Amino acid sequence: MFYVVPTFIIVVAVLMAAVVIRRVLRMRRAWNSGLTAEARCLRTYTTTSGGSGDSSVRTSLHHVYEFVARDGRTVRFDEPHGPGTVIEGDYVTAFYSEGPQINATAHRPSPVRHGLALVAVLGFLGVVVVFGVGFMLSYSQVFEPFGDLFFGTESGHSGTDSGTVDGFPEDWEASIDSQ
Repeated sequence: MFYVVPTFIIVVAVLMAAVVIRRVLRMRRAWNSGLTAEARCLRTYTTTSGGSGDSSVRTSLHHVYEFVARDGRTVRFDEPHGPGTVIEGDYVTAFYSEGPQINATAHRPSPVRHGLALVAVLGFLGVVVVFGVGFMLSYSQVFEPFGDLFFGTESGHSGTDSGTVDGFPEDWEASIDSQ
């Protein structure tokens, strides 16, 4: 159990890092492509999370945009965390990248802000991974002498066994008789 839980936490942290990196790369690909289009806001809606017990409620504003790409395809995308000043029917500039799957965003390019956020998130997840590995290493070092007590060795004998049947040295009776 003291290895399974930290391993699970490490795996989740690494997967979260991969998702964050993928999202940032998709957004940068859209910004760096140089392709822009006029997108229309078709719909706005909010999502809420939390609020159970004493936790706070978090609300996120989403926008659904639609634009026509350079190759004539109509692209519709949903983007969370949009500005509250954009309402249905407004036109915004959409940045997008071409390809089989078009990556699009209506967020203004801000590579420094996204870079700092990426460093902060990856730093936090790195601390979680280092803590998990450190916990497992320290647990194995501290409880190594007791490991044989609870689980035995691979041969089935305890770590105090000296090779005799009852685990005592061969001359233990002679040392007791001489006293």
